[in-house]
Amino acid sequence: MIDWLNDACFYEIYPQSFMDTDNDGTGDLNGITDRLDYVAGLGCNAIWINPFYDSPFKDAGYDVRDYLKVAKRYGTNDDAVRLFETAHRKGIKILIDLVPGHTSEEHEWFRRSSEACPNEYSSRYIWTDHWIKGIGGHPYIGGESPRNGTYMLNFFKCQPALNYGWASPSEKWQSAIDSPEALATRDAMIDVMLFWLNLGCDGFRVDMADSLAKDDDSSKSATCLIWRYILSACRSKFPSAAFVSEWSCPVQSINGAGFDMDFYLDHDGNGYNRLVRSSNSYFNGECSFNEFLDDYIPALRDTSHNGLICMMTCNHDTVRPSHFLSDRALRLFYTFLLTMPGAPFIYYGDEIGMRYLDLPSKEGGYDRTGSRTPMQWDTSVIDAGIAGQLYLPCDDAADAPTVKEQERDVNSMLNFVRGLTALRHKNHDLQAYSDFRYIAGEDISHAVIYRRGDFYIAINPSQSQTSVSAPECRESHIIWSYGEGRVDSDRIVIDAASALILRQNREV
Repeated sequence: MIDWLNDACFYEIYPQSFMDTDNDGTGDLNGITDRLDYVAGLGCNAIWINPFYDSPFKDAGYDVRDYLKVAKRYGTNDDAVRLFETAHRKGIKILIDLVPGHTSEEHEWFRRSSEACPNEYSSRYIWTDHWIKGIGGHPYIGGESPRNGTYMLNFFKCQPALNYGWASPSEKWQSAIDSPEALATRDAMIDVMLFWLNLGCDGFRVDMADSLAKDDDSSKSATCLIWRYILSACRSKFPSAAFVSEWSCPVQSINGAGFDMDFYLDHDGNGYNRLVRSSNSYFNGECSFNEFLDDYIPALRDTSHNGLICMMTCNHDTVRPSHFLSDRALRLFYTFLLTMPGAPFIYYGDEIGMRYLDLPSKEGGYDRTGSRTPMQWDTSVIDAGIAGQLYLPCDDAADAPTVKEQERDVNSMLNFVRGLTALRHKNHDLQAYSDFRYIAGEDISHAVIYRRGDFYIAINPSQSQTSVSAPECRESHIIWSYGEGRVDSDRIVIDAASALILRQNREV
């Protein structure tokens, strides 16, 4: 496992919306560079940046037109190198988004692949051998190219699927995963990754990582084989590079494919979803913590020696947690997130409680658009009457949270998060690789206590004081608290909507 990940706290940046330095209303790479001190001051020593490649932006940059070129709206490749170098001087790692499963329909590879005459790119994408022939139950497009065939999609209409092969080919036009054409696609993606690693990035977050081999089996065995090869090729030259997958099945992505980290995404009904993503979630005091544990514990047990299960506040695809949780519930959730195993990810603006806005779709955002609004540094764009010039509208409510306002308030959400990240960095037992053990209480639908090394974390999201039997906490001391609570002989007594962090056997 990668050593630096043990103490990593990540900050996700949607570059269009983070910081604009050229006054065109859209964020840019120089804006990220200029705000690295803010990221470091938050306690985040690693950043994940959403795609900044050249793109027509039909899917906000996840439709890549040129993997090797920074989009003009964000700056230049030289700006990316400056960002990497400046971040490293400040002790910050940079992961960039990799989109390996598809490109834009405007990518030169696809333009060449669409030609009627065979060429070296003819098999870079998945095509049938007849202009009205579909691709099983998969989405496809026909009638839009000189080529006599239809092509498979990987997401939107603008995103043709790259050809990594089929797990079990059944048609003449289907390639095996070890065919020359599938291997050529694999090697081309390795070249993309090595290009950016050579420029100074520290690894990749991989979009739709489980989508490479088509008609794969339930264990994604073919896709896992492909990733094993790709990651090995990158690690042979960059052994400290880190790779996190958008997969949400850590047994497959970590144990099978060889990723260092897997996101625990809020898929409907899974453990993470039941923590936060509904009005009747655990941190609203409504459901049992066991609904999370039943999902999480087996995955943690099976992967803990190989990689990290990573939880996030939210991301560019999901509704901000402030939409579901009150200020107090948010603080309990952040206490949990920043004291759990794995590397935590904070989405830009969540540290100040930015809100989800109900907005029309932009660049393929649809109901994701409301989580992609400009970072609220202060009220200057609203005060100046230029908010309409921004990439997306910002929150113009009188009580909209801003960094400037929360910097001045010692009790703000921003400073609350800073305190927790500082505590995590200071104590090895609260970091990524330390063991996790749940300590059952009498009323497990409310207060929860879990152990991380010498530390105990107690959280009560309910609306009433709760007393939990915890004999092993008898000699522990409270070192941090939100709300009220105490150690009472063999029990932990914790007030409503409160959280405690205790340390065993020694004073702080």
